[in-house]
Amino acid sequence: MEDLITAAFFSIAAAGFIVGIVVGLTGMGGGALMTPALIFLGVGETAAVVTADLTAAAVYKTGGAIVHSREGSPNLKLAKWLVLGSVPTALLGPYLVSRFTDAENLDTTLQLAIGFALLLAASTYAIRLYINLRRVRAGYDGGDPNPKIRPIPTLLVGMLGGLLVGITSVGSGSVIMVALLMLYPGLSAVKLVGTDLVQAVPLVLAAAISNIAIHGLDWGLTIPLILGSVPGTIIGAKIAPRVPQSLIRRGIVVVLTMSGVALLDKAGWAPLGREETSPLLVAGIGLAMVVLVPVVWGLLRKEQGLPFMGAPTIADLEDPGRSEARRSTPTAGE
Repeated sequence: MEDLITAAFFSIAAAGFIVGIVVGLTGMGGGALMTPALIFLGVGETAAVVTADLTAAAVYKTGGAIVHSREGSPNLKLAKWLVLGSVPTALLGPYLVSRFTDAENLDTTLQLAIGFALLLAASTYAIRLYINLRRVRAGYDGGDPNPKIRPIPTLLVGMLGGLLVGITSVGSGSVIMVALLMLYPGLSAVKLVGTDLVQAVPLVLAAAISNIAIHGLDWGLTIPLILGSVPGTIIGAKIAPRVPQSLIRRGIVVVLTMSGVALLDKAGWAPLGREETSPLLVAGIGLAMVVLVPVVWGLLRKEQGLPFMGAPTIADLEDPGRSEARRSTPTAGE
């Protein structure tokens, strides 16, 4: 027990608690926030961090999946095809990395992979909003809760997502969700989230088992991570209806981008040419996003024939059914 309760124990639990609240609030950002947070805390090797994060995710994602299953929100047939694709590649991914990477280069290789995965996860949020913007402009009809399943493309999405999660722990709640939105544009938001959570449980469990088999499990990382993340997720889910989730999600995208660049910088990626993270570079990337992204978004709105700012808002676009329902509901006095 004395070996378990170290100085890092409370830092890991606090990081898990904070990220857990974000996951409970928004349904996004689990591995994408937890893994870089632990890496920058310096609490363990990158492989150990990925393994601990996947193990903790298998615990707290199970709770979310159970809730959604009881409410009838997941499309289980769609989730089945995703799982058939993702589980084998989630098991395979860590073996491929260990097979083709020398032990002394493992940390750098994983940091590069996670850095690029974080940038991909951040970009998927913007892609999702743009897809929904086009859906709204095309006349969104409320969504089809039971679309016709396309087995082969869905299987391929699962395979790609499984490989990404197995290697980096990033992607189960971001990359796969956007791919589903592209394949099934009529799928309602609640079905999208529920289906993604259900398929994520066997995915992260398979990825955790594979990483544990190769790298072992650091209980000093895993136990405080679970102890912090589980109550954080529960609290986040309870206060979610009273918190502006759209603003938090946009903040997460900025953090993911900054974290991705910081990890690539730390790993000595050639275009950045460094072996230590440059705070000025990371801060500059964050500032550029805060200033430039709203301008780019306004130009995309104008390209769709909409004003630079205004309705539909980003909150509306995160769930097109929300804005549709609001327009169809008479206000007081009508």
